[in-house]
Amino acid sequence: MKKLIIFFGVLFLVDAVYGQSALKPVKIDSLVTISLPAAFTKKDTLGQHIFSATTDFAYMIAIDEPNAKGNQPLKKEKDLNSVLKKYVSGIQSQSQGSAQFVRDTTIGTLKAKAFTLLTKDANGDDLYRKFILLYTKDATYTFEYGYPGARKDMIKDEAKAFFSSIRLSPELQRNDQYTDTSKSTGLSTNMILIIIAGGVVIVFGGAWLIFRKKKTSNEYA
Repeated sequence: MKKLIIFFGVLFLVDAVYGQSALKPVKIDSLVTISLPAAFTKKDTLGQHIFSATTDFAYMIAIDEPNAKGNQPLKKEKDLNSVLKKYVSGIQSQSQGSAQFVRDTTIGTLKAKAFTLLTKDANGDDLYRKFILLYTKDATYTFEYGYPGARKDMIKDEAKAFFSSIRLSPELQRNDQYTDTSKSTGLSTNMILIIIAGGVVIVFGGAWLIFRKKKTSNEYA
């Protein structure tokens, strides 16, 4: 029930703000920074921080979601891989889209997952959503850049500027993601599902509302 409340809260609270393409650094929390248009919106919902903005080409979202208290720390790299993989599957399932170009990447010393989600808007037109997912023992960070398929040849520089602007505090190291580099059997599937369950509906709901508001504004412009 708590997750449903969070989901509908995002749908009604996230406001799309039309900004310029010039990006400025914004602190997501004390450890993570990303650059957004100056006219961004921030919403705090049950401990989550949701930053959103739009440009002439796309929308941008950055989410800082504290992990549930009582979560056991991940022990091995394969546990982290499982969490990120299931997070991607969860977002794909919620959006009824197709996850493409799924790959591992790094931000600073931390491991992350990058992928592009292909979905359809209300008119059946292609909508692309580029993601980077970053998991730490205390919080999960989601960075998203979404745009209509008709603009896919226009967004390359802006999307690159957005994702490459992610900066981490030197305090964050790989042991903030998992504690042990030796071989182990890893976490159970149930534990992994508990870790990722909350963030998926938030990401899907926030992106849907921002895109719909931008599209509606364009129709009446």
